[in-house]
Parts: sequence; C-alpha cells; structure tokens
Amino acid sequence: MGLRLPDTVKLAADIRTGDRRALSAAVTLLESSRRDHQDAAAELCDELVRSGIREAVRVAISGAPGVGKSTMIDALGAGLAGKEHSIAVLAVDPSSVRSGGSILGDKTRMGRLASHPRCYVRPSPTSNTLGGVTAKTREVVFLFEQAGFDYVMIETTGVGQSETEVSEYSDVFILMVAPAGGDELQGVKRGIIEVADFLVVNKADGALLDSALATASEYGSAIRLYTHRESDPEGYPKVLSASAQDETGLDEICNCICHLAEWRKENGYWSVNRHSQNLRWLHAQLREVVVQSVGKSVRAQQVIRKMEQEIETGGSVFGSGVRQHLVAIELDVASGLESPLPERG
Repeated sequence: MGLRLPDTVKLAADIRTGDRRALSAAVTLLESSRRDHQDAAAELCDELVRSGIREAVRVAISGAPGVGKSTMIDALGAGLAGKEHSIAVLAVDPSSVRSGGSILGDKTRMGRLASHPRCYVRPSPTSNTLGGVTAKTREVVFLFEQAGFDYVMIETTGVGQSETEVSEYSDVFILMVAPAGGDELQGVKRGIIEVADFLVVNKADGALLDSALATASEYGSAIRLYTHRESDPEGYPKVLSASAQDETGLDEICNCICHLAEWRKENGYWSVNRHSQNLRWLHAQLREVVVQSVGKSVRAQQVIRKMEQEIETGGSVFGSGVRQHLVAIELDVASGLESPLPERG
C-alpha cells in the first residue's frame, strides 16, 4: 500500500500546533519520490507559508565519523531543553552505495532527546546525496520551523575537508574534531574549517584530556591567521574543548550559540544570511528541475544512450561527438523554457 494523500490544509494546521504525528507524516510525504506525493508536499508547504513563516535557530554539526556528533547533540539538546527551549533534530544517515539502504541508527545515541516532550528526532537517509545532507534537508528544516521549534539541529553523515554544503543550511555551524585530529597545519587548510563558527574538540576527558587541550590550542593558533569575517563578533570563530560523555564544556557551547545567533540578528547578518540561503536553495532546485527534465525527455534519453554507446565502443568522453550530443540535450532543455510562464494564482 502506498502513502495516502493527506488533507494538506488540516495537516498544515496540525503541524502549526506541534502535532508530532502530523510532522512525521509530513516529512514522510516530503521525502517520497512519487509525483503525486511531491505535489501534495508542495501544497502543504504553500499552505504553511500562507499561515506565516516561523524561524528557528538552525545549528549544523559536522565532523568526521566517530568524533561523537550524536552524543554531543544529545547532550547539547538536553541542555537547551532544560532551559525551556524546544529542539528538533535531523540526523542524516549515510545510504549504502550498493543497496541504497540506511541503518538510521543515530537516534539510538540520542536517548534523552528521543524521549523528551520538548524534543523531536528524525533520522533521514542521504539517498546518496553528497555534502553530508539529504536531498530534502531544506524542506525538512522548513517543516521543523513551522512546527514551532526554537532550535533545529542538523547532524551530517560525517564529512570531509571540502564538503561545506551543510553551512548553507544553518545559522550557526559547529565543526567537531577529535583529540590529536590534526596539527596547526590542518587548521590553516581551506575548506570546511574556514566556514565553521565553532571548532569543538570533543572527548576532552580521561586519558585524552591533555591531547584535547593541546589540539584546541593548535587550532586556536591556526584560526587566528584567518581574515576576520564581517558576520562574526570579536573573538569568533571560537575553538572550544568539551566532553559530551562527562558533560563538561557544554554550557559554554550553548551560551556561545545563543550569543552568536543574537549578535547576528541585532547586526543584520541573520537576515542577510537567510536571504543568501534562499537564493542558493532556489538555484539548487533549478539544478534539480533540469536534471529531472533531462530524465523525462525521450529525446534527451535517446541522445544519452548514443553517447553511452560511443564510450562503450572505445570512444573518448572528450571527443567532439560527445560535445555535440551534449549541445543537443542543452537545446532540448532550452526549448522547453520558451513556453510562457504560468500566471501566479
């Protein structure tokens, strides 16, 4: 049995009241690849927009696999919930490149948040989307905000040096590193480190305490070499050490998150960042539409098959024939854009 199409007006109203079942149903609808489900999801989002946009503080947390992201989110979220805040977590889990399946096990490390009345945890597969996030991260975050959560926390799969896309989904971006996870030279490298608002050296406890403090000191020295960003108050980005297991250093992280978000709101950088994010999200949707258009075009698929046959028989991907075929696909897509734009209802 497929997912039944909902009454989107009622579903939107239920989401606005914080109904968790309605929110879960909406996320499932949104993540479905069926065209009728996608149309219903678009109607739902439009209904939520008409009800008035709500905003939450979006906090993205990234870092290498095994650095303790899930445990840290559980500890930070519990701390914020203890201050009467509501928390929604999107835990992104990697999908198998062979089977396409996902374990979706991050929620098991967030026991306190999963059972807290003011918290909601949603595991979601990447479905082989790159950048440490899912194809529908933007839309899921939007649903969380319209459900009235104060904070939306996004846990990535565990990304590398150059995968910075998650910073485009957040107001505050935390990069977690392990003790002895790199010397000063690692801190100077461009990529994910230079877009982070905080570098948190986790596992600063027990036998790893001295190593964690040394790592934090090394990253702190490296970050001071960066050009100051206008969207940062004095002293940011920060390098902090903490232990999610022993729950030390968590209050400082929570306070810094709140301070940075408020400072950016008061100085206009919050709205500038949201505007920039919306434009990037628009262009991401445009790229998705173009890819889908090529997939649905019979002519484009015929041309693609010709290119594949040429490569399979020893042709070069850099040859002029492939280039000509690509131009044919480009013209095919462009011809579909010549029809008049639909009138806004």
